[in-house]
Amino acid sequence: QVQLVESGGGLVQPGGSLRLSCAASGSFFSCYDMGWYRQAPGKQRELVATITGRGHTNYTDSVKGRFTISRDNAKNTVYLQIHSLKSEDTAVYYCSRASRRGVYDTWGQGTQVTVSS
Repeated sequence: QVQLVESGGGLVQPGGSLRLSCAASGSFFSCYDMGWYRQAPGKQRELVATITGRGHTNYTDSVKGRFTISRDNAKNTVYLQIHSLKSEDTAVYYCSRASRRGVYDTWGQGTQVTVSS
């Protein structure tokens, strides 16, 4: 059973930066697509960014140019670098792993990101 553990969230001022990390247990990490989702209060969980095992990335429009997803397969870790944070980025950020069928069905516990002055 794979486990995903996020870290790196916190309180940051508008315009600031954060790097979120997600450490995955288990084998064959490089074979799986990974993603970051977020859920703001009162809103549905939304997909933020994904990265394939080979490093191809995709982003939702609202974060393009500000968020960068990356992975280190040797460390079984996926990252989300966030710049120019806005108040609307406040959310719980979740790491997720896609199944072999491409369904994101394995989740971490989430890490809170709060953007406030």
